[in-house]
Amino acid sequence: MKNRRIFLKSVALASAGLAVSSPSNVFGAIGDEAPFTLPNLLFATDALEPFIDKMTMEIHHGKHHKAYIDNLNKAVLTNDLAKGKTLDQLFGITGQLPPLIRNNAGGHFNHSLFWTLLSPAIGQVPGPKFSELIAKSYGSFDKFKEEFAKTAMQRFGSGWAWAVLADGKLSICSTPNQDNPLMDVADTKGFPVLALDVWEHAYYLKYQNLRADYVKSFWNIINWETVEARIIEHQKAKH
Repeated sequence: MKNRRIFLKSVALASAGLAVSSPSNVFGAIGDEAPFTLPNLLFATDALEPFIDKMTMEIHHGKHHKAYIDNLNKAVLTNDLAKGKTLDQLFGITGQLPPLIRNNAGGHFNHSLFWTLLSPAIGQVPGPKFSELIAKSYGSFDKFKEEFAKTAMQRFGSGWAWAVLADGKLSICSTPNQDNPLMDVADTKGFPVLALDVWEHAYYLKYQNLRADYVKSFWNIINWETVEARIIEHQKAKH
């Protein structure tokens, strides 16, 4: 019931303007245009303990994510190509944008999505839509977890691990820095349904150099209802 309340709250925030109608916007700030704003967390900063500690959440959300937004708002004002565009539109022309806009636009969207994929309601399991996609692409949930964890561990330096939908199929990929699979420069393009931040600032206070332990802990706090909602919305848009 607690997780159900969290999920309903995320839906309410989406309806209120955190997200807009395009499927790329479900539970993410991609529909916004400057000035971009910091979305509220759907849980207390200590709610994910012991898997993610309070101080990490406070710094990650309140300082790192806010810095991406502040820098992005300043940068788009002085770039005619970026001025007045939504994140979705920026991602369509990422290859033409300076690194300052590319990195901070990606940082804003990636984190806005990431927060909604976390939940203090431990013990959730993937929904039927995601389970069906896993079975088709990976055979079993254990195999999917293995491949996702491997991808997260193999991302050298800073970046993200993703599960994305493309042409009705589920695939796993990673991106460097604050890139994401919606960008025109992405090696693997698709609609992200699951994301894990593997920048050191996401885990170093608690896990230090043990990224594998952080990745393992991630499975305990995934908001699978958000994942399922993203899949359903994306599939509806394709019909």
